[in-house]
Amino acid sequence: MSQLDAQLAALAAPAATPTLRGILRGIEKESLRVSPEGRLSHADHPAGLGSALTHPHITTDYSEALLEFITEPATRISDVLAQLDDIHRYTYSQLGDELLWPGSMPCVLAGDNSIPVARYGTSNSGTMKTVYRLGLGHRYGRAMQTIAGVHYNFSLPDDFWRELARQEGNTQTLQDFKTDKYFALIRNFRRYFWLLLMLFGAAPAVCKSFVRGREHSLKPFGSDANTLHAPFATSLRMGDLGYQSDAQNSLIVCYNNLDNYLKTLCGAITQPHPDYQAIGVTDAEGHYRQLNTSLLQIENEFYSTIRPKRTTASGETALQALRLRGVEYVEVRCVDLNPFEPLGVSSDQLHYLDAFLLFCLLQDSPQTTDAEYANLQENQKRVVYRGLDPQLTLRNGDGEVSARQWAGELQRGIEACAQLLDGAWGIDDYGRAFAAQERKLAGEQATPAQEVLQALRDKGQTYYAHTLEMANRHRDYFATRPLAQERQAYFSELAKDSSARQRSVERSDEVSFADYLAAYYRQYSDCGCASAPPEPITSAQ
Repeated sequence: MSQLDAQLAALAAPAATPTLRGILRGIEKESLRVSPEGRLSHADHPAGLGSALTHPHITTDYSEALLEFITEPATRISDVLAQLDDIHRYTYSQLGDELLWPGSMPCVLAGDNSIPVARYGTSNSGTMKTVYRLGLGHRYGRAMQTIAGVHYNFSLPDDFWRELARQEGNTQTLQDFKTDKYFALIRNFRRYFWLLLMLFGAAPAVCKSFVRGREHSLKPFGSDANTLHAPFATSLRMGDLGYQSDAQNSLIVCYNNLDNYLKTLCGAITQPHPDYQAIGVTDAEGHYRQLNTSLLQIENEFYSTIRPKRTTASGETALQALRLRGVEYVEVRCVDLNPFEPLGVSSDQLHYLDAFLLFCLLQDSPQTTDAEYANLQENQKRVVYRGLDPQLTLRNGDGEVSARQWAGELQRGIEACAQLLDGAWGIDDYGRAFAAQERKLAGEQATPAQEVLQALRDKGQTYYAHTLEMANRHRDYFATRPLAQERQAYFSELAKDSSARQRSVERSDEVSFADYLAAYYRQYSDCGCASAPPEPITSAQ
């Protein structure tokens, strides 16, 4: 019996299965604010949405126009989606005639100078967030920062971890066991997430304004010179047009254990990088251009498909939180906005993601070597551009395998995890979600990327026109379903409270921004790697 089969059998026992009902998940969903004509908004963050610095559910990402909606963790997927729906309905009540752009790839852009950087007020923490974003613009260009996606946060309850440790005879502390197991999940996720790009990728085309002045391999969509695409593409957002850079391609982050993860990322944050030294931290007038001149300003700059996470205290770095308290949950970051869904994501997607993540946890997860790391990068590139090609092959070990055949092998394990989750809840939602993905792999149901390209063909539309049509459709969907008065008042009060909290934060600052930044970066010395480069990854680490 394989490790997966043995663990599935053990977890199916009556005493173990209920622990799966404690899974927590949450969503962070980004969307650009655009004008009725589908142009990037240059208006300030709407006052009715409160403070982007302190609001618990509504903030901004890179741009002042890039909204980010954050749900609270919940044990039921329906509750998470209901929260996200309420946030959308309230937000639309404050947007005037603006729309939320429903695609991951942005609307028509008029160059970097037309993309406003998010502002968070005058406090040290708010200034740091803005300067970080200015640095991203100098390093990668602002256009890349207008890309939107869905992040899925996932954690398992302590009762589950105790049961799993008992089954394995593991004697580590509970937190150490959880941390090691979350890193095992992450390693497998990185091996297999290409399957998620095939099934959920929804960005096979872009407006030509997005790639203006950049090298690319995209082709015009038929006779439409304003839309560029790759015929078999899944998620251009996850390729070299998205969250990629030559500098970051040189960074090999080790996920074999927490110590090596901290060391490699901390090294990138504390080691100067020549290209970024040339930019400088401040300009001639002393205005900040970026937070530092290292390969990474902070750990969030590393554009990974999945991250180990721990809730941070005020002023605490993400790496310091992990070092002190271990992994609390994982954040999946490779899911495109589905432009056909008003919320950008569907119940089926989230149910399948749960089964996929449980599979990644329970499947044997050997440590990653340099050779496998290279395979993972190559597989990601292939699936981004050719994931819908039935003849696609991927690297596995020293050889090449059919992507469809490999997907079928993975699906068997994912299906067993879906059945386990259905059994825990006494439902069939996971099985139905799995069956929908099986139909996509069999060619019986279109993937979101295929739906996008088919819609462009059928309607003779540009990417821009099609996505704007969907934006209007979604706005109408929410407009016909206003929040109940009590719920509307609740969000209105949250907005007022968040603005008051921002003012309080600004009044409480007692040190200069330079001193605040110096204290923040001193935390990285605790990782023990501030003066040493990261070690190479070997099978022994």
